[in-house]
Parts: sequence; structure tokens; C-alpha cells
Amino acid sequence: MSLSPRRRLRSPANFFWLAILSCCLSCGRAACQPAAAASATRLACSSFASKILGRAVDYCVDLPANYDSTRARYPTLYFLHGLFETYRAWDEEGGKAVLDKLEEKKRIGPFIVVLPNAGRRSFYVNSYEGHERYEDFMIQELVPFIDHQYRTIPEAGARGISGVSMGGYGSLHLAMRHPDVFGSVSAQGAALVAKFPEPLPAQGRWAFYQRVLAEAFGDPLNVAYWNANNPLTLAEHPEKFPNLKIYFDCGTHDRFGFENGAEDLDHILNQHDFPHVFALRPGNHGWSYLHKYLQYALEFHWACFRAFDRSASSPSAAP
Repeated sequence: MSLSPRRRLRSPANFFWLAILSCCLSCGRAACQPAAAASATRLACSSFASKILGRAVDYCVDLPANYDSTRARYPTLYFLHGLFETYRAWDEEGGKAVLDKLEEKKRIGPFIVVLPNAGRRSFYVNSYEGHERYEDFMIQELVPFIDHQYRTIPEAGARGISGVSMGGYGSLHLAMRHPDVFGSVSAQGAALVAKFPEPLPAQGRWAFYQRVLAEAFGDPLNVAYWNANNPLTLAEHPEKFPNLKIYFDCGTHDRFGFENGAEDLDHILNQHDFPHVFALRPGNHGWSYLHKYLQYALEFHWACFRAFDRSASSPSAAP
């Protein structure tokens, strides 16, 4: 991963972050080896009945090109779509193409990408009114279902979560609250807002925020519930996720101003001397930004998967 302007790296006295930057670790599992030949991943889409949500939920999985020709198990990355998007955005907006190109260039190796549909405004949380328990669905139903249905490596160190905008908020929220499920997290252009003015203005950007947040956080907005779920609040207690590997970036000209929230998150983690990778990169928001920079998040997770595999394969790790 190349360094870029305004990139910041915080590290304790260990070798993990050297692995993140160099991506040079060896790996024991067959699934963690770079692809031998360039070929495209395979998108498979279906749905399953959620008891928690009370309906069928659509999803896709982007499977490694060699998935059907081996019996190997693979690391898994959950990718969360943004506001007003669906699980199809990964394919339709070019995420799959970025993944395929990185594998073709052997910048990453094979892993499964899981693409759940989360509705247009769920923010991947249990809603304030309790009508939509999306966090419970993700942790209690979706992850176990994927581990049962596909040849995953069902361990937190081999399971990452990523997302853009609303999905970036969701990935940080879920990973910080459930580090036993996700060992690595990335967020790009995450919808991070430190504080809402009181009272909330009836027009402009803050009024827009209130409208889009109403489904998940109450109408009128319940600021206390927002704060309780906010990754910026969760980041104040990194002792609850001591081994979580964190990467996030944002455009310097994000049209929603989310670069300010990203800098706030960086500041909070720095105050706690918590290792993470953060970058501000030239660009705006959403897929116009991801077309340039999605590669960094995918490379980050691949480095995490390789580091975990090397640790798990070490003789000293044996019981």
C-alpha cells in the first residue's frame, strides 16, 4: 500500500502495521495465496428468510474464481452499501471490477465478499423504535448463515467488514461493538457526525440529516440514541475492541463534510494511542471516490487476513 498525502499511521511496539504497509507476510493456507492465474470472481445472488427482520433478505456473494475447483476455505469480507443504494451497487458501480483487477495484478489473493441488502436508510443498527433490528440480523443470522452456506474461515481474524458512506458508519459501528465477530474494519467516506446542533435547523444540511436518519434514529431525531451508536462515541472506549484492525479514509472535498468526522475519529483514536490507519485523499464522496481508492481498503483487509493466517499457523499459536 503506497503512502499518500496526509496519511497517518499509529502503531504500538509490534509488527502488525509493518505487515499492513508491506503486505509481505507469508501465508500457510491455500486460500490465502495470491491467485495463480488472472480470472474474474463470480457473483452469486440469492435471498434467505430472516426471522429477526420478518422477511426475506436479498444478498450476493462475490466468490473467488477458483472457489468451485478447490475445497479450500476463504477469508470473508462483508461490504456494506451506502445510503439510497442496494447490495447490487458492488457490481453495478464497479467494486467487483476493482477486486478483479487487484487479483489480476496479484496485489491481493482470494477471499469471499458478502453483499447484504440493508434497505435505503437502516444505518445497520437496531432502530430506535425497534421495528428494524438490523444489527441483530447481521450478527445473529447473516454471519452464521454465510459461515454455514459457504466455505469460510469462521474466525474473527479471517472476517472483515467494510463500507462506504452509510455503510462506512455501519462497518465501524458493527466492528467496534462486535470485535469477536470481525477482526478488521475499513470505512471510506463514512457518515460520521460528531455533534448535532440543538435545536436542529429546519432547513439545509442538518434538516437533510434528520430526514435520512429518521428511520433508524427516531423522528424527531433522538440525539441520545444517535450518540450511543455513533462510532465516534464507541471509539472513546477502545479497551472494548483491543485487537481490532482499523483503516478509514475520506475525500478532502466530501460533499457532506464527512472528512471532519473522519478527522475526529483519527483524533479520538490518537488520544487513546490506538493503532489505526487513516488517510485524507483528494476527492469527493461515494463511488466517484471509491473508483480511485477502494483498492486501499481491499489491500488492507488482505494484509489483515494474511497476518492472521500467519499467526494461526505459527507453532507458538498451537495450544
